[in-house]
Amino acid sequence: MILKFFFSKLSLDNQVKYLQRKGVALGTRIKDGRKIYIYMLRDLFVEVIYQHDNAEEKAEKLSMLRGLKNLNEYLENEFRTSF
Repeated sequence: MILKFFFSKLSLDNQVKYLQRKGVALGTRIKDGRKIYIYMLRDLFVEVIYQHDNAEEKAEKLSMLRGLKNLNEYLENEFRTSF
C-alpha cells in the first residue's frame, strides 16, 4: 500500500524510470493496435504505453493494479471484451 502511494506521487517520467530500475518486465500485450508493456513492482502491476510503442521513447500513459488477483481479473475481462 505504501509503495502504491509513493509511486503514484511521482511524475510519469519518474514512475517509468523507477519501474525500469526496480521493477520486473513481465511482457507485452496488444490492445487496439497498441503495444502495452506490463511491469511488476512487488504486489503492484503497472501497464505502460510508450510513444510509437517503443520502450525507449517517452511514456504516454500508465495504469496500476494492486495484487495478482486484480491483475488476473483485469486481464480476463480484457480478453473477454476483445472478442
